[in-house]
Amino acid sequence: MNAATVPANSETDISVFVHPTAVVDDGVQIGAGSRIWHFSHILGQTILGQNVIVGQNVVIGPQVSVGDGCKIQNNVSLYKGVTLEADVFCGPSCVFTNVLNPRAFVERKDEFRPTLVRQGATIGANATIVCGNVLGRFCMIAAGAVVTHDVPDFALMVGVPARRRGWVSREGEILGADLVCPRTGERYREIAPDQLMEVD
Repeated sequence: MNAATVPANSETDISVFVHPTAVVDDGVQIGAGSRIWHFSHILGQTILGQNVIVGQNVVIGPQVSVGDGCKIQNNVSLYKGVTLEADVFCGPSCVFTNVLNPRAFVERKDEFRPTLVRQGATIGANATIVCGNVLGRFCMIAAGAVVTHDVPDFALMVGVPARRRGWVSREGEILGADLVCPRTGERYREIAPDQLMEVD
Protein backbone atom coordinates (compact mmCIF):
# COMPACT_ATOMS: atom_id res chain seq x y z
CA MET A 1 0.00 0.00 0.00
CA ASN A 2 1.08 3.60 -0.25
CA ALA A 3 0.39 6.69 1.82
CA ALA A 4 -2.95 7.17 0.11
CA THR A 5 -4.16 3.73 1.19
CA VAL A 6 -3.05 3.65 4.82
CA PRO A 7 -6.00 2.22 6.83
CA ALA A 8 -8.72 4.79 7.38
CA ASN A 9 -8.59 4.61 11.16
CA SER A 10 -4.86 5.29 11.35
CA GLU A 11 -3.84 8.82 12.19
CA THR A 12 -1.59 9.93 9.37
CA ASP A 13 -0.43 13.06 7.61
CA ILE A 14 -0.20 13.53 3.85
CA SER A 15 3.59 13.82 4.24
CA VAL A 16 3.76 10.17 5.37
CA PHE A 17 5.23 7.76 2.80
CA VAL A 18 4.46 4.03 2.87
CA HIS A 19 6.07 1.92 0.15
CA PRO A 20 3.59 -0.15 -1.86
CA THR A 21 5.12 -3.41 -0.56
CA ALA A 22 4.77 -2.41 3.11
CA VAL A 23 1.78 -3.36 5.27
CA VAL A 24 0.24 -1.05 7.87
CA ASP A 25 -2.45 -2.66 10.01
CA ASP A 26 -5.59 -0.95 11.29
CA GLY A 27 -5.17 1.14 14.42
CA VAL A 28 -1.63 2.36 13.65
CA GLN A 29 -0.73 6.02 14.21
CA ILE A 30 2.00 7.48 12.00
CA GLY A 31 3.43 10.96 12.55
CA ALA A 32 4.09 13.57 9.89
CA GLY A 33 7.14 13.08 7.71
CA SER A 34 7.62 9.40 8.53
CA ARG A 35 8.72 6.92 5.86
CA ILE A 36 8.12 3.18 5.76
CA TRP A 37 10.12 1.24 3.17
CA HIS A 38 10.01 -2.08 1.30
CA PHE A 39 8.40 -5.19 2.82
CA SER A 40 7.98 -3.75 6.31
CA HIS A 41 4.98 -4.51 8.54
CA ILE A 42 3.56 -2.18 11.20
CA LEU A 43 1.16 -4.08 13.46
CA GLY A 44 -1.94 -2.77 15.21
CA GLN A 45 -1.93 -0.24 18.05
CA THR A 46 1.59 0.84 17.21
CA ILE A 47 2.50 4.52 17.38
CA LEU A 48 5.23 5.99 15.18
CA GLY A 49 6.23 9.57 15.92
CA GLN A 50 7.12 12.27 13.43
CA ASN A 51 9.99 11.89 10.95
CA VAL A 52 10.56 8.21 11.74
CA ILE A 53 12.47 6.22 9.11
CA VAL A 54 11.58 2.52 8.91
CA GLY A 55 13.94 0.59 6.66
CA GLN A 56 13.40 -2.53 4.58
CA ASN A 57 12.01 -5.76 6.09
CA VAL A 58 11.23 -4.22 9.50
CA VAL A 59 8.48 -5.49 11.83
CA ILE A 60 7.11 -3.19 14.53
CA GLY A 61 4.39 -4.13 16.97
CA PRO A 62 1.84 -4.77 18.08
CA GLN A 63 1.49 -2.04 20.73
CA VAL A 64 4.97 -0.57 20.27
CA SER A 65 5.77 3.13 20.69
CA VAL A 66 8.49 4.73 18.54
CA GLY A 67 9.44 8.35 19.29
CA ASP A 68 10.04 11.24 16.92
CA GLY A 69 13.11 11.12 14.71
CA CYS A 70 13.98 7.44 15.21
CA LYS A 71 15.83 5.59 12.46
CA ILE A 72 15.20 1.85 12.28
CA GLN A 73 17.47 0.18 9.74
CA ASN A 74 16.86 -2.96 7.67
CA ASN A 75 15.86 -6.29 9.23
CA VAL A 76 14.96 -5.04 12.72
CA SER A 77 11.97 -6.34 14.70
CA LEU A 78 10.49 -4.29 17.55
CA TYR A 79 8.15 -6.57 19.45
CA LYS A 80 5.49 -5.84 22.04
CA GLY A 81 7.21 -4.55 25.17
CA VAL A 82 9.80 -2.41 23.36
CA THR A 83 9.59 1.39 23.64
CA LEU A 84 11.89 3.79 21.79
CA GLU A 85 12.08 7.40 22.92
CA ALA A 86 13.00 10.16 20.43
CA ASP A 87 16.02 10.02 18.10
CA VAL A 88 16.98 6.38 18.70
CA PHE A 89 19.10 4.69 16.01
CA CYS A 90 18.61 0.94 15.52
CA GLY A 91 21.37 -0.45 13.30
CA PRO A 92 20.82 -3.14 10.67
CA SER A 93 19.68 -6.52 12.01
CA CYS A 94 19.88 -5.56 15.68
CA VAL A 95 17.69 -7.81 17.84
CA PHE A 96 15.27 -7.20 20.69
CA THR A 97 13.86 -10.04 22.78
CA ASN A 98 10.77 -9.94 24.99
CA VAL A 99 10.96 -13.25 26.91
CA LEU A 100 13.98 -14.42 28.94
CA ASN A 101 13.54 -18.18 28.57
CA PRO A 102 11.46 -18.94 25.46
CA ARG A 103 10.27 -22.39 24.47
CA ALA A 104 8.31 -23.07 21.30
CA PHE A 105 5.86 -25.26 23.24
CA VAL A 106 5.38 -23.00 26.31
CA GLU A 107 3.01 -20.01 26.07
CA ARG A 108 4.70 -17.02 27.74
CA LYS A 109 2.86 -13.99 26.37
CA ASP A 110 2.00 -12.94 29.93
CA GLU A 111 5.72 -12.93 30.78
CA PHE A 112 6.91 -10.28 28.30
CA ARG A 113 9.51 -8.03 29.90
CA PRO A 114 9.60 -4.38 28.84
CA THR A 115 12.64 -2.77 27.23
CA LEU A 116 13.02 1.02 27.24
CA VAL A 117 15.50 2.72 24.94
CA ARG A 118 15.98 6.31 26.08
CA GLN A 119 16.42 9.41 23.95
CA GLY A 120 19.29 9.53 21.46
CA ALA A 121 20.61 6.01 22.08
CA THR A 122 22.42 4.13 19.28
CA ILE A 123 22.27 0.36 18.86
CA GLY A 124 24.87 -1.01 16.46
CA ALA A 125 24.39 -3.56 13.71
CA ASN A 126 23.69 -7.12 14.89
CA ALA A 127 23.63 -6.12 18.58
CA THR A 128 21.21 -8.02 20.81
CA ILE A 129 19.17 -6.33 23.55
CA VAL A 130 17.93 -8.83 26.12
CA CYS A 131 14.52 -7.82 27.43
CA GLY A 132 13.80 -6.21 30.79
CA ASN A 133 16.51 -3.56 30.57
CA VAL A 134 16.75 0.22 30.14
CA LEU A 135 19.25 1.73 27.70
CA GLY A 136 20.24 5.18 28.89
CA ARG A 137 20.16 8.49 27.05
CA PHE A 138 22.72 8.85 24.25
CA CYS A 139 24.38 5.52 25.04
CA MET A 140 26.24 3.70 22.25
CA ILE A 141 25.88 -0.08 21.90
CA ALA A 142 28.68 -1.45 19.72
CA ALA A 143 27.99 -3.69 16.73
CA GLY A 144 27.49 -7.28 17.82
CA ALA A 145 27.29 -6.49 21.55
CA VAL A 146 24.83 -8.36 23.78
CA VAL A 147 23.17 -6.16 26.40
CA THR A 148 22.12 -8.12 29.51
CA HIS A 149 21.64 -5.32 32.06
CA ASP A 150 20.70 -1.66 32.32
CA VAL A 151 22.97 0.77 30.45
CA PRO A 152 23.93 4.21 31.88
CA ASP A 153 23.44 7.45 29.97
CA PHE A 154 26.34 8.17 27.56
CA ALA A 155 27.89 4.71 28.10
CA LEU A 156 29.90 3.00 25.36
CA MET A 157 29.00 -0.70 25.63
CA VAL A 158 31.11 -3.37 23.92
CA GLY A 159 31.32 -7.15 23.92
CA VAL A 160 29.44 -10.31 24.89
CA PRO A 161 28.07 -9.73 27.43
CA ALA A 162 28.31 -5.97 26.93
CA ARG A 163 30.45 -4.01 29.39
CA ARG A 164 31.10 -0.29 29.58
CA ARG A 165 34.37 0.54 27.80
CA GLY A 166 34.13 4.31 28.06
CA TRP A 167 31.83 7.26 27.48
CA VAL A 168 30.41 8.95 24.39
CA SER A 169 29.10 12.47 23.92
CA ARG A 170 25.62 13.47 22.85
CA GLU A 171 27.00 13.57 19.28
CA GLY A 172 28.34 10.01 19.55
CA GLU A 173 32.04 10.90 19.84
CA ILE A 174 34.20 8.81 22.17
CA LEU A 175 35.28 10.94 25.12
CA GLY A 176 38.90 11.03 26.24
CA ALA A 177 40.19 11.47 29.77
CA ASP A 178 39.28 15.18 29.69
CA LEU A 179 35.61 14.25 29.00
CA VAL A 180 35.36 16.95 26.33
CA CYS A 181 33.51 16.18 23.09
CA PRO A 182 36.04 16.52 20.24
CA ARG A 183 33.28 17.57 17.84
CA THR A 184 31.52 20.29 19.83
CA GLY A 185 33.67 21.06 22.89
CA GLU A 186 30.80 20.12 25.21
CA ARG A 187 32.08 19.07 28.63
CA TYR A 188 31.01 16.16 30.79
CA ARG A 189 31.70 15.09 34.37
CA GLU A 190 31.66 11.71 36.12
CA ILE A 191 29.50 11.96 39.23
CA ALA A 192 29.75 8.24 40.10
CA PRO A 193 31.71 5.26 38.73
CA ASP A 194 28.94 4.54 36.21
CA GLN A 195 27.29 7.92 35.90
CA LEU A 196 28.15 10.78 33.57
CA MET A 197 26.46 14.14 33.28
CA GLU A 198 26.70 17.09 30.94
CA VAL A 199 28.30 20.23 32.38
CA ASP A 200 26.31 23.41 31.71
